[in-house]
Amino acid sequence: MDVQKEKHTLQHLKQVLWPKAYSTNDTMLLDSILHEKFQMIDADGNYTDKQFELNWIKSNVVKHDSFYYEIKRLEIFGNGTAVVAGTGHIFNNDAYSVYQSSNILVKENDLWKAISSHISGVKQISAD
Repeated sequence: MDVQKEKHTLQHLKQVLWPKAYSTNDTMLLDSILHEKFQMIDADGNYTDKQFELNWIKSNVVKHDSFYYEIKRLEIFGNGTAVVAGTGHIFNNDAYSVYQSSNILVKENDLWKAISSHISGVKQISAD
């Protein structure tokens, strides 16, 4: 396994493709990212699954000016799993929000799929 290539793939998935799926309401792209057994724990402690996320982006428009994800941990393990964790930065007019997230991905059929996500520490910061 070419570890640098795999890290680049995971970085692109987390920083480009995943946000794009939500910002463009692209259910096909999100479907390709999330594992069939995907579960997320949101900042309020609620569990959702892949079908919930797909339905959510069908009926919700992401409303922010810009977003970027700062990766603070990216590790690949020999058993075909990876951890990608870091900070999401959301900019909207004069408001700025941050949150922490951790994601576990598994490699199946040469594709990385997110199987678990956890979000916490959501903070709204005013630009005043």
